[in-house]
Amino acid sequence: MRIKTIEKLCCPFDKKDLKLDIFVNDINMNVLEGILTCSHCERKFPIVHGVPIMSPDEYRQIGLEQPIMEKWKIEYGITDIRLLP
Repeated sequence: MRIKTIEKLCCPFDKKDLKLDIFVNDINMNVLEGILTCSHCERKFPIVHGVPIMSPDEYRQIGLEQPIMEKWKIEYGITDIRLLP
């Protein structure tokens, strides 16, 4: 996903700005892996294969998202891996 597109996204819950942490880019500087974090509610939305996972809480598949966060915790030294506040 292009950084310009990601910059236009906001938290689907409280409409606040999101902080972007990039882990993997492609050669065109598109984000392939990363985390969007809401500055207000502190929800985390992973970016997997260039797609931000921004489903409502009741539809989030934590069982699928958590292993990705665990992997990134080890590889990138993330301290807070909670997806929901």
